Order: sequence, then C-alpha cells, then structure tokens
Amino acid sequence: MSTTLALTAPPAPGVFEGGSNVIAVLVLLIEFGMFRQALLRDQLRLYAAQSAVISVLAVVVAAARSLPELYALAVLSAALKVVIVPVVVRRLLRGDDVEIAGSGALGPATTVLLAIVVAAFGFFTMGALDIRSPVLPTTALALSISVVLVSFVLMIVRRDVASQAIGFFSLENGVSLASLVVAAGMPLILEVAFLFDLLVAVVVFAVLMRVHHGRAESLSTTGLTRLRG
Repeated sequence: MSTTLALTAPPAPGVFEGGSNVIAVLVLLIEFGMFRQALLRDQLRLYAAQSAVISVLAVVVAAARSLPELYALAVLSAALKVVIVPVVVRRLLRGDDVEIAGSGALGPATTVLLAIVVAAFGFFTMGALDIRSPVLPTTALALSISVVLVSFVLMIVRRDVASQAIGFFSLENGVSLASLVVAAGMPLILEVAFLFDLLVAVVVFAVLMRVHHGRAESLSTTGLTRLRG
C-alpha cells in the first residue's frame, strides 16, 4: 500500500498584504539610514523619502480596498511631509554652523546595533501577541511597531534639536504606517486630523529650534542635561 502525501503551499499574499510588507520594510530601512547620516540635510532627504513611501502605501491601500478617499490622503500627506516639512526645516537650518548633526550619546556602530535590537524586540513582541486577521498584514504591523521604537532611539541618542525633531516626524510615519494597515477604512477627517497634529509639531519644533539656536548659538542639547541653580 502506498500513501500519497499532498503538500499544499500557502496562498500567495495579495496586492495589499504584499505591498504593505514591502513598503514597511523600506520604511524601516530608511529609518536605519538616518543613524548613518552626519549632515542634517541628508537626514531630511531620508525623511522625505520615507514619507513618500508612506504616501505610496496610501495609494496601494486605496486601490486594493476600493477606498477613493485615501487618494486625497496620499496627496495631502505627500504635500505636507515630502514638501512642506523639509522646506521649513531647511530654512531653519540655513547656515554652515548648524548643518552638522550633533554627536550621539553612543558611537555610530553601537547606535545601529542598539536600533537593530530594539527593532527585533518590537517585531517579535508583536509576533508573540499572535494578532491575526484575514485582512490584516501582520508583518507590516509588526514592522510599523519597530519603526516607532527605532524612532525613539534616534530621538534619545542624538544630541541636537533638529535630529530629535526628524526622529519625532519619522515616529509619526510609523504611526501612519500602522493606521493604514490596521484601520485603512477610518474616516478621512480622522486621517487629516493626524496630519494636522504633525503640522502643530512642526511649528513647535520650529520655534524650539529658533529660540534654542538664538540663545545657545547651536542646536546641541548637551548643555540642557546640566541642571543650573
């Protein structure tokens, strides 16, 4: 008697799941790239590229799930994150004395290793929660959590206001990534409200950068760690 074993391959991921996973990987890789950049304008270019990738994800979700309002969100997101935010920050960074990013609390290699560990922790922690749904790309969700955690690392280890601001903006990109893969069908007004929160953060950081540079003639935050009586 012979026994035939039928091996069934898992179904191939759809356009939404496959596109979300690829874009999430790109967003995380761009986040790692920010740790290697010493010039603030290069960090801004990476942030603009990361934001453009998020806008592409909105288009993919709109096409895959028949949500035409997300096309408007993609346009608004690209206009604000890819154009307006980098232009505003570049205007604040005009001058050679504020072009170099502040040195980190750790060396570049150590910082990247720390970011990899933090990203792996976020990814595998989400996997351990075993959140599953036929319409939820769990890999993209786990990677979005990694992006958020790595953004926190960037904000903590860098010792200049501009890099910390860029870290906060990229953290918002991680949140946008998670919202698009988890709740793509939320009302457009809520998505626009998230962009408005980002605009408020840009204004706050712009004022902070201007005032801090005016008083300390530098964007370094090293002096802020020392308490003065």
